[in-house]
This record gives sequence, C-alpha cells and structure tokens, in this order.
Amino acid sequence: MKDLLRTLDLSKADFKYLLNRSRKFKASPHGRRSLLSGESVCLYFTKPSTRTRISFQAAVSRLGGSPIILGPNDLQLGRGETIEDTGRVISRYTRAFVTRTYRHEDVERFAKVLSVPVINALTDSHHPCQSVADMLTLLEHRGSLKHRRIAYFGDGNNVAVSLMEAAALCGVDCAIATPKNYTVSQTMVDEAREVAEANGASLLITEDPEEAARGADALYTDVWLSMGDDDNERAQRQRALQPYQVTRRLMGLAKPDAIFMHCLPAHRGEEVTEEVADGPQSVIFDQAENRLHTAVAILYALIEGKLTGRKNEDGQEA
Repeated sequence: MKDLLRTLDLSKADFKYLLNRSRKFKASPHGRRSLLSGESVCLYFTKPSTRTRISFQAAVSRLGGSPIILGPNDLQLGRGETIEDTGRVISRYTRAFVTRTYRHEDVERFAKVLSVPVINALTDSHHPCQSVADMLTLLEHRGSLKHRRIAYFGDGNNVAVSLMEAAALCGVDCAIATPKNYTVSQTMVDEAREVAEANGASLLITEDPEEAARGADALYTDVWLSMGDDDNERAQRQRALQPYQVTRRLMGLAKPDAIFMHCLPAHRGEEVTEEVADGPQSVIFDQAENRLHTAVAILYALIEGKLTGRKNEDGQEA
C-alpha cells in the first residue's frame, strides 16, 4: 500500500497496526529519528489548517526529516502546470507528499503519478488521518474498542464519513445522526456497512439524535459550516442542524461515563454547548494531541511499507 487517500484504503490489520504504532510513538516520540535523516517531506495546503499542519510538520521533524511547507501560491499549478507534472517533480525531491485540499479527485491524481507515498490530510470527501486519531482516543479512554459504540451528530461531512469507515474497520458500532438533506452518501454508507458487518459491528443512519445517543460510549460532532461552504447557507444550516447540537441532555442519554469528542475547531453555542465542550467528559484536546502521534505513525508506516491495504475477494487491492 503506497498511499492513504481514505480510511477504507486500510485493512483491519493495517488500522490495528497504526493504533499500536501510534501508541509506541506517543511513549517514545523520537524512537525513529533516523528514518528521514537528510530527507524532506512536502506538505501542500490549499486551505488554512491548525492541527493538521502543525502535527504533520512536527511528525516529519520527529522522524528526522525536514518539512517543506507550500501553499497555493507557492507552486505553478495556478499558472497552468498540471497536477501530473507537478507530482512527478515532487517525487524527485521528497520522500512523501501530504496534502490538504478541496477536491478529492486532485489527491487521487497526485497519487497516480507520485512514486512516493501520498497522504490525504483532508479533502471535501474524506479525512482519514483524523479518523485514526479518533479511534486512538476512544481506545485510550475505554481500554478497548470491543463492544464500543460511537455516535456522530450534525452534518454528514468528510469527518463523519471517515469516522464511520474507521469504526467499521475497528468493529465499533457507529450511529450517524443527520438531518435529511445533510446525510452521508448512500454509496459510502453501503461500503462502510459491509465492512462493519464483516467485523461484527453495526452502522446506524438516523435522523433522530436521541436514537443515536442512547447507550453510546462517545458522542462526536463537527462544525456546521465547513471550510469552503457558502456563508449564505449559514442561517439555513443552523436551523436544520440545531436539533443535533450536543448538549448536556443529549450526553445524558449516553453511558454515564461517555466521552465527548470533536475534531476542532469548535463553535461553542452552535454544534456543541460550552458546558459540554469544556466539561469533565470532554476529551477534545487529547484527541487533538493524538493527531501528532498518528501522523508520525502514518508517515512511518507508508514510508517503511508496513501497510498492505484492504483486499477484495480476488486478492486485488480495493
């Protein structure tokens, strides 16, 4: 497996490996300093970032390498050079390419031509790196992922998709509660449900936030207006998503020791109340820290060729 473009690129064993490797890097942050000694990794961001940019920059440094950080005005893509030509050049200079951008198709095009690992650090469709940190956080706070249930509330966006796929691979029951017009695509739901059932887990898609919250080990939400969304939609989105706000009452439907999760940034008073976001059940900053440890693990695993990728029935990579 050369690239990580979406969570379901990984096999069940791959995901377990990344969780174990992340915990090892968390315990020994500089244990593989020689991996990228004298080498560089290209980090290309076409949208602003806090956790993703800092975590991957720090991850490259912890592996002994030098991060090359580029924005949309730093390359010739805006002047007509193709993704394919750009990618072939980057392959000659670096050991890996990490990108955070809008169109998922652009990351796929990079992956086709680069000879080094390509890591999707976020697109409009998927956020695989976040999902690894999410499962690591759940594992740390629950001691095991077996027989766990995670519930997501709000917009069925890239975070919801990757969380759903990660839960499926880990055998974690997952409930996604969204309004009718903001749900996850049925194709992605069908894919994730097939994987979940194969791993002894369930996937619930519902418009009822209370149904999703009941008996959950973790409640999770994300912002109602994502980067790139039309600001003119804000009022419409707020009306539609208000019933999915994570409140103390909604937390009360989950298990008594349930945790609250959020990929950040958080808009207190919108998708979550202040008392929940900053309350004793919130683990949002543990979750944010884990973006670093999982970034180190993902880079290490891809560069060292430790991942096999999810296989289909005829043995080809899915």
